Amino acid sequence: MKRYMALDVGDATIGIAVSDLLGITAQGVETIRRKSIEADLTRLSELIREYEVTDLVSGLPKNMNGTEGPRCEVVKAFMERVSRAFPTASIHFWDERLSTVGAERSLLAADVSRRKRRKVIDKMAAVFILQGFMDRHASENRIGS
Repeated sequence: MKRYMALDVGDATIGIAVSDLLGITAQGVETIRRKSIEADLTRLSELIREYEVTDLVSGLPKNMNGTEGPRCEVVKAFMERVSRAFPTASIHFWDERLSTVGAERSLLAADVSRRKRRKVIDKMAAVFILQGFMDRHASENRIGS
């Protein structure tokens, strides 16, 4: 079974979510506070080992018109470093447009305070990214059967 880990890569934080062993549901794990690329990779390594991750899914922050801007290049460069650090992990990208909006709406619906929302929004965005990726993957497998 594959275990997926999603990354919502930002300048100050990286939201992390992982899948269950069946690849059906995504759960938020943590928000890494970015200090340096070395510290980021060290923490990712610990999480990859702990959750026995085989595949990494990175949100790709496309523009609303579907084009890739400077932010996409930053994320791709970061994921290139991740790919070199973890050569056995498969890397996937997922269009993350509106993932933060969806996470924010979900937290508002749950009546989470503004202060708590700020602490978990990146982790929740990673959940939205991973759940969307897995739902699409499951749908494609059903269609191809």
